[in-house]
Amino acid sequence: MWGMVLGLALGLAARLAGGLGEGVTQAVRWTALQVLDPVGQVFLRTLFFVVVPLIFASLALGVVQLGRLDQLGPLAGRTFALFGLNMAIGVALGLVIMNTVRPGYRMTEETKVMLLDQSQEEAGEAQARAAEQPKITLRQLVEMFMPRNLFGAVADFQILPLIVFALLVGAAGTQLADERRRQAQTGLAMVTELMTRIVHFAMLLAPVAVAAMIASQAIKAGVDILQALLLFVLCALGGMVLHLFGTMSLLLRLLSRRSPRQFFRAVRTVLVTAFSTSSSSATLPTTILVSREQLGVSASTAGFVLPLGATMNMSGTALYEGCVVLFVAQVYSVPLTLGSQITLLLLTVLSAVAVAGIPGASLPLIVGLLATFKIPPEGIALILGVDRLLDMARTVLNVGADMVVACIVDERLGQNAPAPVSIPPPPARPGS
Repeated sequence: MWGMVLGLALGLAARLAGGLGEGVTQAVRWTALQVLDPVGQVFLRTLFFVVVPLIFASLALGVVQLGRLDQLGPLAGRTFALFGLNMAIGVALGLVIMNTVRPGYRMTEETKVMLLDQSQEEAGEAQARAAEQPKITLRQLVEMFMPRNLFGAVADFQILPLIVFALLVGAAGTQLADERRRQAQTGLAMVTELMTRIVHFAMLLAPVAVAAMIASQAIKAGVDILQALLLFVLCALGGMVLHLFGTMSLLLRLLSRRSPRQFFRAVRTVLVTAFSTSSSSATLPTTILVSREQLGVSASTAGFVLPLGATMNMSGTALYEGCVVLFVAQVYSVPLTLGSQITLLLLTVLSAVAVAGIPGASLPLIVGLLATFKIPPEGIALILGVDRLLDMARTVLNVGADMVVACIVDERLGQNAPAPVSIPPPPARPGS
C-alpha cells in the first residue's frame, strides 16, 4: 500500500517536472518506459508464470477432492448463480449512475475533438481487433471452449479451454480407485503448493514493483486527460466502489456469517495486487493464497470457484462496459430507451464473461457493443486516456467479487467454519 502511494506521488511529481522543458519531458518518459516498466514487469511476469499450472492444478484438485461427481452440482450451481447476480447488479448500478449524472451531455465539443485526436491510433487498433473477433455462434462457442489444440490456445492465454480440460481431469480423477485417486490428489496438491511458494517469492518484490508500475502509469496518463473526463471517471469509480463495498458487504451479511469489515481487512493484499497489475489472472495466485490462509476457505471451494471467477466473474468489467457505452451514446446524442438498456445489460454480462483476465482485454468487446447499438465505434477514443486507471479499479472489483462468492459458496456448502487463520510470513531474504 505504501508502495502504491509512493509510486503515485513520484509519478505525479515527475509529470509536473516534465513541464520544465522538452528535454526533461523526454527524460521522464524514457525513465517510465526503460526503468519503471521493466521493474514492474518482473513482478507481473512472475505471477503470470504461475497462472496456467495453478489454474489447472487447483481446479482439477478442487473437483477430485469432492470425491463424488454428484457433489459438483450444488457447488457449480451456487457459483454460477452468484457470478450472474454480481455482474447484473454491477451493470445496473453503472447504468443508473450514468442516467442520473449524464456526464456525456456535459462534454464540450472542444474536449471531444481533443480526446478523439489524442487517441485516434489506439482507437483504430481497438476497432481492428473487434473486427477480427468472430460472431458468437454455437460452432464458435465449441471452438472457444474446446479448441483442437489445447496447448496453442493456452499459449495465446485463452484460459477457458484450460478450465474445461482441468474440470475433465478432475472428473476423471473422481472415477479412479481410492488409492489412485489419493495419488492424483497428492500430485495436484504438490503442484498447487509449489506455485503458492513462487507467489511468496513474487510478493517480496511487490512493494517496489507496485511503486514502479503506479509511477509509470501516472507519468504516461497525464493530468489534462483526467480533467477532461473527470465526471465520467467519478461516475465509473463511484459505481465500482458502491458495488464492492456496498453490494458485496450486503451479500456477505445476508448469505454468510462473515463480517464485511474483517473480510476487507483480510483481503487488502489481494486488492492492492489487483489494482497494480490490472489483471485478474495475474492476481489469481495471490487470491487463492489469501482465501485459503486468511479467509479459511476450503481447498476444494477455492480451487473450483476462484480460477473460474478470474475468467468468468467480471463484475467490474461488466459495470465499466455499460458505463462506457452509455457515456459514448450521450456524447453523440444517441438515445437508448429502457428496452435498449435492458438489452445492453444482458449483452454486457455475456460479453464480460468472454473478456480475458488481462489488461485492456475489454476494449474490442466495447467496440462491438457500440456498433450493436448504432453508436459510432470511433467513440472508444474518448475514454482511452483513462482506460488504464479504470482498468486497475475494475480489476479490484472483479477480484473482490470472486472472493466474496468463494466465501459464500464455501459456507453454504458447510465445508468449513468461517473463522480466518493467520497467514505464515513469506520466506526470509538471505542474511536477514
